[in-house]
Amino acid sequence: METEKIEFISDGTVTSPKGFYAGATGAGIKKAKDSLDLGILYSEAPCVTAGMFTEAKIKSAAVTINQKKLQDGKASAIVVNSGCANAYTGGQGLADAEEMASIAAKGIGLSDKDVLVASTGVTGKLLPMDKIEQGISQLILSQDGGHDLARAIMTTDTVPKEAALAVKTGDGRFIIGGIAKGSGMIHPNLATMFCFLTTDASVELGFLRAALQKSAALSFNMISVDGDTSPSDTVLLMANGLAKNEPITAGSPQAEIFQQALDSICIHFAKMLARDGEGATRLIEATVSGAKSLDEARLAAKTIIGSSLVKTAVHGGDPNWGRIIAAVARSGAEVSEAKIDLSIGKIAVLKGGKPLDYKEEDVSRIFKGEEVPISVNLNLGAGSATAWGCDMSEEYVTINSEYMT
Repeated sequence: METEKIEFISDGTVTSPKGFYAGATGAGIKKAKDSLDLGILYSEAPCVTAGMFTEAKIKSAAVTINQKKLQDGKASAIVVNSGCANAYTGGQGLADAEEMASIAAKGIGLSDKDVLVASTGVTGKLLPMDKIEQGISQLILSQDGGHDLARAIMTTDTVPKEAALAVKTGDGRFIIGGIAKGSGMIHPNLATMFCFLTTDASVELGFLRAALQKSAALSFNMISVDGDTSPSDTVLLMANGLAKNEPITAGSPQAEIFQQALDSICIHFAKMLARDGEGATRLIEATVSGAKSLDEARLAAKTIIGSSLVKTAVHGGDPNWGRIIAAVARSGAEVSEAKIDLSIGKIAVLKGGKPLDYKEEDVSRIFKGEEVPISVNLNLGAGSATAWGCDMSEEYVTINSEYMT
């Protein structure tokens, strides 16, 4: 029997799995000239599709429509734009989102119900439907179009985010690919992000939904840039079955390797999102172990990477590790001062609640590195979790004070 193996594909993207095509164009939705801002992702075979969305009480038009369309777990395409989020736009926004999906469906030759829609950018503005209709008419879909689509969904992102991995099993081979966007308004509960995932594996809907929820809990819900979220957060996972494997279900032999692969690519994207935080210069990785429960470990880890005081200390290289302990202490997780251990990188600074001898310049040096590992052991139980964030710089303020100007 062939050994199971997961490997990232060089130059992989959302169209790496069999049967997926994409294309993008500059429709003039963004202010920047010649900027890609409209695209389509399409599968030549119908897909079993799972989705996760913002938990905000007021959702964008696209999210509202997608949640209704995905009740049956089926889709074949996504039409997406950047530059305008079509959020807080009332009934007209809903009508425009429906029309956007309909225009794309006619161009591809699909039913409206099989096309999902996504919009990101400035809120409170209606979609320029004339530009969108014209842009869709000039789209050309191709097997390597995922690279352009990754650029078309960017807003304040500085780099496109795309990846794919191949999974070898005893039953053959399948691929999971994807693209993501997000740089600001990033906080647990998906943040203001898109992630479109594709696979040519055959997967049963119930398992696909459960697998996506598990992966999101480990990845997208464990990142933070600035503590803000949005009305547009969307993660979609499309499976078209063209790998011709036996359908993967919760009890099938391939269930575990599929979950591992999905976890791997979602964590990969989560770290890319945190690393590319608006104005960020460093990635912070906080691991909390020894918590009373998994939920408490996650709570403490997310509080560390979400703390403005921790983020600014890291940015300035200030070895003020007390800010980390303060974040843990207010997180809601159970703690005992006499049991806490803290390490920054490989430097142990606290053991059993007592400060250790160390050189502050060594901690400062770690804070100034591209990746800043922080490890806290509460020594109270078996709960363990990792969260990712970034430092906060002056440029974050500049970006968000000039977003519309």
